[in-house]
Amino acid sequence: MTEATKKRILTGITTSGIPHLGNYVGAIRPAIQSVQNNDDDAFFFLADLHALIKCQDADAVHASTKAITATWLACGLDPERVTFYRQSDVVEIPELAWVLNCNCAKGLMNRAHAYKAQVDINTATPDTDPDFGISMGLFSYPVLMAADILMFNATHVPVGKDQIQHIEMARDIAGTFNFKYSKENPMFVLPEAMVDEDTPLLTGLDGRKMSKSYGNTIPLFGDDPQVDGEKALKKAIARIVTNSQLPEEPKNPDESTIFEIYKAFATPAELEQMRQRFATGIGWGEAKDILFDKINGEIAPFRERYNHLMANPKEMEEILQMGAEKARRESRKRMEKVRKAVGIKPLAKLKK
Repeated sequence: MTEATKKRILTGITTSGIPHLGNYVGAIRPAIQSVQNNDDDAFFFLADLHALIKCQDADAVHASTKAITATWLACGLDPERVTFYRQSDVVEIPELAWVLNCNCAKGLMNRAHAYKAQVDINTATPDTDPDFGISMGLFSYPVLMAADILMFNATHVPVGKDQIQHIEMARDIAGTFNFKYSKENPMFVLPEAMVDEDTPLLTGLDGRKMSKSYGNTIPLFGDDPQVDGEKALKKAIARIVTNSQLPEEPKNPDESTIFEIYKAFATPAELEQMRQRFATGIGWGEAKDILFDKINGEIAPFRERYNHLMANPKEMEEILQMGAEKARRESRKRMEKVRKAVGIKPLAKLKK
């Protein structure tokens, strides 16, 4: 693969919660698999600055950072193979975000989905200011995301469909900067969104999308260090909502949360066998046991490593600091070029 065709992939997870099964299936597993059999550059980061937008609980942000770090590493992320870092350790990122803010039209941010959604909620509420509860962090979130991407000139960013707009905004922001300051030799690459249509969007315990905001998640390794992770997984699966059909009654797998989650872990042959079991009649308890065995069979090998890392945070901190230094070797150089481009540079060279 030539330099011209080599990808540079960047992805991050916001440190505002404990990793759940949906995070694993939708982001962690495919991200790790995507870099195992190629030589593409890859940047994986903990988006702790982004977390401050939605979570002002300091202990929760810290606990989430610890758990997500342990999860990435336990699930097979190789810090020697990729650049793995904490967003806040790369101080050039918020600096770049400010420069980009100064070159970003407010109108572009007005069209951001998250901002518009909150404004719509406020507008529909009597006697409420349209901007009630909206921080500048939420409003300018896409600019910080653009800085994350453009700092390392990522060519491809894996995102869900709901995040495509942010990649388009990053391209707009990069294009504006290039036009103003670096027409002949563009400073920033225009990133592309990577949307995997085959990546499953897991259903939660109550049949809705699995999400921390709905409180319907299945914890990956457990969210209480005092509770055995395997027992926590089994208990969570037992809480999946089902209907009142009797065990011997035929059931529609396409209307079952159990089957929907099972699809994310089973082989085609296993899936067909499970579909037949639904058609001929299966008890919900038995179906949940099969689901537990399938999920646990995949993640159990990671659990011991996860528990070790959670008990040894110094080991994780050393890995993050190593990744931060790798990231900053590049971010310092790019930020120096950005400063010069916008006119922030020494008045003269001084003799040493």
